[in-house]
Amino acid sequence: MWIEFKRAPNLMMAEIWKEVLEGEGLPTRILPEGDILDWGERVPFRIYVPKGREHVAEEILRKL
Repeated sequence: MWIEFKRAPNLMMAEIWKEVLEGEGLPTRILPEGDILDWGERVPFRIYVPKGREHVAEEILRKL
């Protein structure tokens, strides 16, 4: 199960956060807010991490 961890204003920022988290070994998913058919460069995105691993994501962000 996945839980929302962060929001990004667009696809580029969502992909950057995904790379940062996955670079530290944490599986990450990104999905656009609203319908999946809305996927595009300028659509806000949500970043998801596995449930129970939010503390790992927070620790990764603290290191930045």
